[in-house]
Amino acid sequence: MLSYRHAFHAGNFADVLKHLILIQILGYLSEKDKAFCYIDTHAGPGDAALNSGYALKNREFENGIGKLWLRHDLPESVAAYVNLIKGFNPTNQLSRYPDSPLIAKHLLRPQDRLLLCELHSTEIQALTKAVNKDKRVTVYHADGLTHALGLLPPREHRGLVLIDPAYEIKSDYTQTIDALIKMTKRFATGIYALWYPVVERHRNEALEHAIQSSGIKNVQLFELGRQADTDEHGMTASGMIIINPPWTLEAQMQRTLPWLTEVLGQEGSGFYRVRTLVSE
Repeated sequence: MLSYRHAFHAGNFADVLKHLILIQILGYLSEKDKAFCYIDTHAGPGDAALNSGYALKNREFENGIGKLWLRHDLPESVAAYVNLIKGFNPTNQLSRYPDSPLIAKHLLRPQDRLLLCELHSTEIQALTKAVNKDKRVTVYHADGLTHALGLLPPREHRGLVLIDPAYEIKSDYTQTIDALIKMTKRFATGIYALWYPVVERHRNEALEHAIQSSGIKNVQLFELGRQADTDEHGMTASGMIIINPPWTLEAQMQRTLPWLTEVLGQEGSGFYRVRTLVSE
């Protein structure tokens, strides 16, 4: 369970989709002056060095943020994402990639809170160092799927819960859905963003069906694939399932995903999906 390390995959095409949507949702929440709370159930180390260590093993960032770094034709939402990542790189060279906690921290206002859960003993040390004693941020060395439930509803009664498990074991899928159902019962008006990989499509179909059968309302799905589904090992696509999405998100992604498919797809075989899983 704890062999997974975020840095292996930092900045890959899945991170592009996940963090682009994360920025859109946090921007939407920031449109009102009222405070919000951001909860991350699988926060990881905070950021990754792309010029050393785990990130260089498979160089996945080259097929993600690397393909966007020097382009000048970025759609508006992609430009906002790339410019934010550039803010963590003092030179024009891509050497550092912030993960969800530091992206959220960067977008946090003085009145907002950031609650980060991480179970891995090494990752939690790096995460604590990365957030650097910010009084708006609380770090929990805990299993996020269970611990986050006790944090709901937040006192702000506004916010986003990002659920980003590793899906290392098959039971992660059912445990994630069970936790998500419990969370939405405690904080029904919150926004939930569930990331998923596409490794075996039948597991994703079961995941979608479980959400449709759960009683949860107002659910949209956004998926980006580098190549068609295959029986071979490895992630071919990834997606985000959003509960209570901003009303602007679907139109934004309808404009953005076709462009990302062309740029990040593998030899013309990229694809995307935008789907309403459950209506309001």
